[in-house]
Amino acid sequence: MNNTHDPDILRGLHAAIIDLVDEINRPRRDDRLIEEAGIPLDRALFPLLARVGRYGPVGVVELADRTGRDHTTISRQMTRLEELGLIERHPSAADRRVREATVTGKGQEMVDLLNAARQRLANRILVDWTDADLDQLRTLLRRFADDLMR
Repeated sequence: MNNTHDPDILRGLHAAIIDLVDEINRPRRDDRLIEEAGIPLDRALFPLLARVGRYGPVGVVELADRTGRDHTTISRQMTRLEELGLIERHPSAADRRVREATVTGKGQEMVDLLNAARQRLANRILVDWTDADLDQLRTLLRRFADDLMR
């Protein structure tokens, strides 16, 4: 296996990834998704709700690590999600000192609305892409993510 890749290709890949991350992290993108979903949820809370839905049961420390935020901030936001009835927290089966979150029925309804809105927005953005293009992108991104997480 070749351990050295073309530096121009790697620079271009890095630039594309940075552009993608920058665009995804723009607050206006989050606002647009929330508006499209028609949900009354603070922009700071919906990424956590989505991650609890995807990874739950999950604790504060893991969510903080996944989001790159301080665990005290995540803890406060999780308390707010719990107050809104969107998540429930229970002691972990593996470590009773850790409280893990799962989405409630109400929370899952909101996650479903966000997912449907995300799909509508993606269809608008990717209107000129074929299913084969999208499948190839999905395959390569999954491979890249898996290699990155090793």
